[in-house]
Amino acid sequence: MSDLREKLFYEQKNGYDRIDTAERLRLENYCRDYMAWLNEARTEREAVSSAIALAEERGFVPYVPGMSLKAGDKVYQNNRGKALMLAVIGKKPLSEGCVIAGAHVDAPRLDLKQVTMYETDELCYFKTHYYGGIKKYQWVTIPLELHGVVALKSGETVDVVIGRDPEDPRFVITDLLPHLAQDQMKKTLAEGITGEGLNILIGSAPYADDGKDRVKLAVLSLLNDQYGITEEDFLSAELVAVPAFDVSEIGLDRSLIGGYGHDDRVCAYAELKAIFDVEDPERSCVCILADKEEIGSEGVTGMQSEAFDCFMADLCESQGTTLRRCFEKSFCLSADVTNAYDPNFPEVSEKRSESKVNYGMGICKFTGARGKSGTSDASAEVVAYLRRLFEREGVVWQMAELGKVDQGGGGTIAKFMAKRNIDTIDAGVPVLSMHAPFEVVGKFDCYMTYKGVLAAYADK
Repeated sequence: MSDLREKLFYEQKNGYDRIDTAERLRLENYCRDYMAWLNEARTEREAVSSAIALAEERGFVPYVPGMSLKAGDKVYQNNRGKALMLAVIGKKPLSEGCVIAGAHVDAPRLDLKQVTMYETDELCYFKTHYYGGIKKYQWVTIPLELHGVVALKSGETVDVVIGRDPEDPRFVITDLLPHLAQDQMKKTLAEGITGEGLNILIGSAPYADDGKDRVKLAVLSLLNDQYGITEEDFLSAELVAVPAFDVSEIGLDRSLIGGYGHDDRVCAYAELKAIFDVEDPERSCVCILADKEEIGSEGVTGMQSEAFDCFMADLCESQGTTLRRCFEKSFCLSADVTNAYDPNFPEVSEKRSESKVNYGMGICKFTGARGKSGTSDASAEVVAYLRRLFEREGVVWQMAELGKVDQGGGGTIAKFMAKRNIDTIDAGVPVLSMHAPFEVVGKFDCYMTYKGVLAAYADK
């Protein structure tokens, strides 16, 4: 009877029970490199610039339309410094399709408003507009860094990073002391801290003159000395505040990684590492690092843009085929994170269907909300393909779902890839505290997601 149960029942095992010491060492090495990359890739611009530097070290060159391409060639296209596409040309022509892995490198944050700086009661602040889905109360009383660019009227672009260096000052959004917060504490979590209340404290010492807004003047004077900018230059700036937390190992056993931006740079790094490591692929391999996923994949750098189509059309034309023929025979892993079951909040989860930490790469057949609204819902055949592939290549994986049916939902770039007539499925790392300033992932799941993408790229 036990043999029959083993044959017929579906049972999951903790991933650490399924690997040997040698693979555990490879896991640790992979995660150490990922942590170093995440620590520096604090924004989508920084993720893209870092990825390009790593790619060029490994022989990737900028793609120039019309250039001839042969099997083994490695090219990339930088989309406005905020998104990136890389390709390794395969042995088979693009008329037989390609293997695509797509992740996003934007993350929830606080954007500075264009008219951002103000002084009140001799304290100076930045006004912000939050980007992506956040719990606003999580962003108060934590240290913040300032990253981004200021585009001057002259055409020059000034890079700004304040707070990353340990010697730099940092910033903060203040909150009420408990002694005076009785009215605030009666409000819902959503109402206790408002969007317009997310004002970043940036200075308090006045400039030595007799005019008004002396603290604001002192702060602007410092910025002008260091970056050559004036208040008007904020009108054409993209400056963002992100948590000033270093990436770190979590737990006495060091089995987890805590940091800002796991969603979705943990999958972006898995894609990068995989496309760097794939050797002589049969089909061309494409890696997408997209922008704007957290706000619907809009804009010229999001997956609803035709930038990806233009890049792929150029590659197809170089081989005398059409984009539509390539897409209809292609396969895409929408490499995005999924919710990890959290025993502290079991009431929102359907435990049997949700991914768990240390159980491997999470395969999410559908996302969307409630009645699968807004999802591409991958076919049974696509799921079966991954089952065969991952079993053959030793990839530990699990199925995933985003909470109870009526609880909520979410989305990824999958539906925009499917709209292009590409078989697409979501797959990625389970995350605890998703969208928080400090998210947590399991090292085991990070490594298995890399193995999963590499398996897809290398499949014959």
